[in-house]
Amino acid sequence: MNQPSIKRLDELFAAEPDRLSRLSFDVAAIYFDWSKTHLDAELIQAFVDRAETRSFAAARDTLFAGGVVNRSEGRPATHVAERGSGSPEDVDLAAARHLRTRALVDAIEAGAFGDVTGILHIGIGGSVLGPALLVDALGRRAAAFNVRFLSNIDGAAFDDAVRTLDPATTLVVVASKTFTTLETLTNMEAARAWLSEAGVEDPDSRLIAVTARPEAALDQGIDETRILQFGEGVGGRYSMWSAVGLSAALALGWDAFEALLEGAAEMDRHFRFAEPDANVPLLAAFADRFYVEQAACQTRGVFAYDERLRLLPFYLQQLEMESNGKSVTTDGEAVERPTAPVTWGGTGTDAQHAVFQLLHQGTVQTPVEFIAVREADDAQDPEHHRLLLLNAFAQGAALMQGRRSEDPQRSYSGNRPSATILLDRLDARSLGALIAFYEHRTFANAVLLGINPFDQFGVELGKKIASQLSERAGGDNLDPSTSALIERAGV
Repeated sequence: MNQPSIKRLDELFAAEPDRLSRLSFDVAAIYFDWSKTHLDAELIQAFVDRAETRSFAAARDTLFAGGVVNRSEGRPATHVAERGSGSPEDVDLAAARHLRTRALVDAIEAGAFGDVTGILHIGIGGSVLGPALLVDALGRRAAAFNVRFLSNIDGAAFDDAVRTLDPATTLVVVASKTFTTLETLTNMEAARAWLSEAGVEDPDSRLIAVTARPEAALDQGIDETRILQFGEGVGGRYSMWSAVGLSAALALGWDAFEALLEGAAEMDRHFRFAEPDANVPLLAAFADRFYVEQAACQTRGVFAYDERLRLLPFYLQQLEMESNGKSVTTDGEAVERPTAPVTWGGTGTDAQHAVFQLLHQGTVQTPVEFIAVREADDAQDPEHHRLLLLNAFAQGAALMQGRRSEDPQRSYSGNRPSATILLDRLDARSLGALIAFYEHRTFANAVLLGINPFDQFGVELGKKIASQLSERAGGDNLDPSTSALIERAGV
């Protein structure tokens, strides 16, 4: 990076012989290497002091005890209870609901719903992104059902989602925390019509609801025997661990779903009990805060060097930006520092031929995260995977080292930070641990900023105006541009 106040990475390595050992960690069969970031002992201590000032340990204890951490809505965040941490009441309730979800999985597998070959999973945001990531990452070779995901209200998305499904043998899983979301309910009605038009005698018998408000699902005509409930304290972007993961459990099998929970629980234990200077989610948050606040980096790139993790950047976009894209503190005061950067990314090696020019030589400074898997799971020559991994590692080395040239067009400044996450293998347990790492990193960032990561009021205004426009209400208050667009589109 070009700011003179920031030490060069190669100088940090030269000055700190133990740098790699201090900033790389093995947790839950995942290797985390933060040594190519600008964190040093002085910065880490400063952030540890800040964490103490912000009462980080107390906030973390409150999260894991099932206390109120979502202050604006006056409730706990109970996604960790789905993995066995939290108040005894929350943990017991989550376990009971898991048993009900498993019973439904067992019933479907046993033929209680007749011949089932496909699942149409309808939701939006966290109700889709998490399960879709799980199925795409782990279900490519041996998924028990053809699971298709539908979130966009665009009719073209519906057509695409059902293209490979047989309505006579498809179950429709509708996941919505409130069961009032316009996109989800519109797509549910389209699914009912699709089933009916295909000759399914009782379309409603093919619908399963997953929600925190079962009464709302009942109001939509879904039988109570086909409604799975999860807790009000489980936010949508933290919900894959609950009954929202039903479609993933069907595709991957219940054993895989349990392994997912176990991997997340292992990361939970690390986050709860590791010391600050060896606590991987907290150290990652320290690096995030440094690059956003002191190096003025407004984005962070995440690149998965494994095709099975291609949906991870999309999942992280919601997790991080919906959680921490705030401008006020938990007390409603303006924040004093920049909050969440823009999370973006893609897959390697495709991204190397698309956006890495900017990363290596552009004027926009972007910390980069590489995620790779040591063991391949494909039918190709092992040379494919060897080259894939070498490309990932070479990019991190090139960003840090750079290369000087007398030709300025071919000169690389270097000193550009990256972190690398290397999984031993990609399975349900390691993926659960990886996702929990990102959840806790997001929480740690929020505590360091003094903001609430568990509400998302910023998504509501646009939805409200869209609803008003649909009902032909509030038109007199529209700006001329929006009014003209509505008229021109004929809607």
